[in-house]
Amino acid sequence: MSFEFIKGAQGGQIKAWIKGVDLEEAARRQLDNVAALPFIHKHVAIMPDVHWGMGATIGSVIPTKGAVIPAAVGVDIGCGMIAQRTTLTASDLPGGLSALRSEIEARIPHGRTDEGGENDRGAWRPAPKQAEAVWSGEDGAGLRAGLASILEKHPKLGQGWLVRGPRHLGTLGTGNHFVEICLDEADRVWVMLHSGSRGVGNRIGTYFIELAKRDMRHWFINLPDENLAYLPEGTQHFDDYVEAVGWAQDYARANRHLMLGAALEALAVAVPKPFSCDVAAINCHHNYVARETHFGAEVLVTRKGAVRAGEGELGIIPGSMGTRSYIVRGKGNKESFCSCSHGAGRRMSRGAAKKAFTLDDHARATAHVECRKDAEVIDETPMAYKDIDAVIAAQADLVEVVHTLRQVVCVKG
Repeated sequence: MSFEFIKGAQGGQIKAWIKGVDLEEAARRQLDNVAALPFIHKHVAIMPDVHWGMGATIGSVIPTKGAVIPAAVGVDIGCGMIAQRTTLTASDLPGGLSALRSEIEARIPHGRTDEGGENDRGAWRPAPKQAEAVWSGEDGAGLRAGLASILEKHPKLGQGWLVRGPRHLGTLGTGNHFVEICLDEADRVWVMLHSGSRGVGNRIGTYFIELAKRDMRHWFINLPDENLAYLPEGTQHFDDYVEAVGWAQDYARANRHLMLGAALEALAVAVPKPFSCDVAAINCHHNYVARETHFGAEVLVTRKGAVRAGEGELGIIPGSMGTRSYIVRGKGNKESFCSCSHGAGRRMSRGAAKKAFTLDDHARATAHVECRKDAEVIDETPMAYKDIDAVIAAQADLVEVVHTLRQVVCVKG
């Protein structure tokens, strides 16, 4: 048995895959609060990348019956990973990789300026044909129609998203989102990236978190943390949230797929040798909610910084800007609700990282990677994260490693 059983201070049950990794006290208190909620099904499962988050820890799997917690899903709804292997090898890449990085940066808007306004460099002006096609869909049955249905019931979300939505499709965002060119153990070239539902998903998440808090106050329900405000099944707000969160997850998946195509186009420009992709892309969420059956019951499983790892399912566990990443195959471990970690997990806050490390520290840690080495990415330096090898070792009964990747190019938002 590789998990640690933790009896919550308030009586809840927690099963944690944390052997060899730290569990901070603030995260432990959150686990106690979540595990004690009356609608938790069986127990809460904790992945080895666990750390403090809003309401619930990042790196947790929360099965619920009859309710959903919007803040546990978070505001980057559908955030996740996509990766695909090419027929290229390391010897096919150019000697200097700065031109390849520039090609990727030119084809994928990234970052955020102008407070997200009209001059935001991280959005399209206007949206390209590929994004518009996904947005509109055939016969109007695309993402636009789904969002229009949600906005009809909740106009306070803002009608402007019908215009802004396609402008964010195929864009990276900020923070820990990235596009990478990687090499596996056989020196084969992979394209891998991390992003989610961008501004529209953030707006949906924020809106329903506040609705849940308002409902708790209206019903005089006291919680140990207001960010555990929930929406009970059978209410209109529950139904509307499930519809909206499902839409945002679809948007995030489409967003990653579009960026993967753009990154492959950049690779084709930088590498004159013809190539193809010899395996299907792996496209997996790690901030989302889904209806699944576990321990004989249909439940809503919220994976907040966790990946589904059903038996035989492929997933992606990235490290950080200067460390290895992993393509894994799930073992279908029932105790974890068929889940695994979503990454290395932060070991310190962004503010603490900026104080603890210098530009020289970051440059040394990323010397083998063509990437940004300026002060604005110090909070993403590898030392701010847990040891990815320890994280992988702690979940040996959840996944098996299929490929080990090392990045050679990294584009940050």
